[in-house]
Amino acid sequence: MKPWGGTLVLLLFTTAVLTAQNQSSYMDTTSYSLGIVLSQNLKSQGFDSIDASSLAKGFEDGLSGSGKVSPEQANQYIQQYLQKAAAAAGAEARQEGEAFLAHNAKRPEVKVTESGLQYEVLQEGSGASPSATETVKVHYHGTLIDGSVFDSSVERGQTIEFPLNRVIRGWTEGLQLMKEGAKYRFFIPYDLAYGEQGSPPAIPPYAALIFDVELFEVK
Repeated sequence: MKPWGGTLVLLLFTTAVLTAQNQSSYMDTTSYSLGIVLSQNLKSQGFDSIDASSLAKGFEDGLSGSGKVSPEQANQYIQQYLQKAAAAAGAEARQEGEAFLAHNAKRPEVKVTESGLQYEVLQEGSGASPSATETVKVHYHGTLIDGSVFDSSVERGQTIEFPLNRVIRGWTEGLQLMKEGAKYRFFIPYDLAYGEQGSPPAIPPYAALIFDVELFEVK
């Protein structure tokens, strides 16, 4: 054997060890990163009170094929949890909306229709009023009761046209109260808006809504 043969073997062995260590470190980092991403995804879906140790155990058992429940049973448990969480969140949103509207209705500038729709006249108009089957051209700015903006033609800088019988009930009723050139603020109960289902992700279930609407033209 040549004089440098032993050195070469040692060098190759050392390189193999370092490579294995680097690969192990790389997988540790990757696994940890997967945990971070998974935790954020779960939190965004409403799983914000998870037992991390049970989650890790379930993950380990799932990988090894030794789970205490089947994947089908696991899915059932998850769906039951989500349904209960949604029901609780919906009940809270409904109560908050009803409390807000009850307080808002006491303001002297707010009028309330038989359906429960509330509105405030910001600017009177002098033109035609639309019927439920006519098309209107408007600007609008929509928020939740906490002020969060979920949609706004004003912010987009572009008016919108639509048939009045193809929107939420609160809009269909409210815009018929307006005349061209008017600007109203509508406070819409959930049952005149997007109801029990909401319009995810922007509008949660049972959400009361606030719209500023300016009516430009009836077509």
